[in-house]
Amino acid sequence: MSLLRVLGRPMLASMFIAGGLDSVRHPERVAGAAEPVVRPVSDRVPVVPDSTEQAVRLSGAVQVAAGVLLGLGRMPRLSALALAGTLVPTTLAGHRFWEAEDDADRVQQRIHFLKNVSMLGGLLVAADDTGGLPSLLWRGRHTAKELRREAKLVRRSARMGALPAAAAGSVRANAKGLKAKLPG
Repeated sequence: MSLLRVLGRPMLASMFIAGGLDSVRHPERVAGAAEPVVRPVSDRVPVVPDSTEQAVRLSGAVQVAAGVLLGLGRMPRLSALALAGTLVPTTLAGHRFWEAEDDADRVQQRIHFLKNVSMLGGLLVAADDTGGLPSLLWRGRHTAKELRREAKLVRRSARMGALPAAAAGSVRANAKGLKAKLPG
C-alpha cells in the first residue's frame, strides 16, 4: 500500500469519526437543523428512523464505523461510499447557506458547505481507488476477453484436427469406391 493511502485514509476518516461520535452522544445538538432533511427522507426510506434524534444517531454510528474502517484500510471503498452517503444529508441539513439571513453567517455556512463538498470529492476518489489493483469491472472484461480467445483457439484446433480425419475418411471412401469399380 502506498504511503499516500496509509496517511490519507486516516486523515480523511478523522473528521467523520469525531463528528460521528458527537452525533451519537449528543444528537439534540443537530436535531433541529436535521429535521428538514430527515423528515422527507424517513418518509421515503423505511430504514431511516422517524425520530430525528434517532436518525442523527444512526448517521453518527455509520460515520464512526465507516470512518474507523476507512482509517484502518479495511473495506476502504465500501467505507468511503458509506461516508459519502451520510455526508450528503449532513451537508444539506447543516450548512444551508442559501437560507442564512446574516451575511457573516451566510459566508461561514458556504465555507462549511464547500468544505463538505470537497470531502465528498475525496470520498468519491477513495471509493474508486483500487489500491493499484485492477477493478472488478476490468477483471471481468479481461477474463471474458481471455475466454473468447481460448474458445477461438479451441475451435481452430478442432477444425485443424478434423481436416486430417476428413482427408483420411475421403481417401478411404475413394479406396472403397475404386474397389467396387474394379473387376474381381
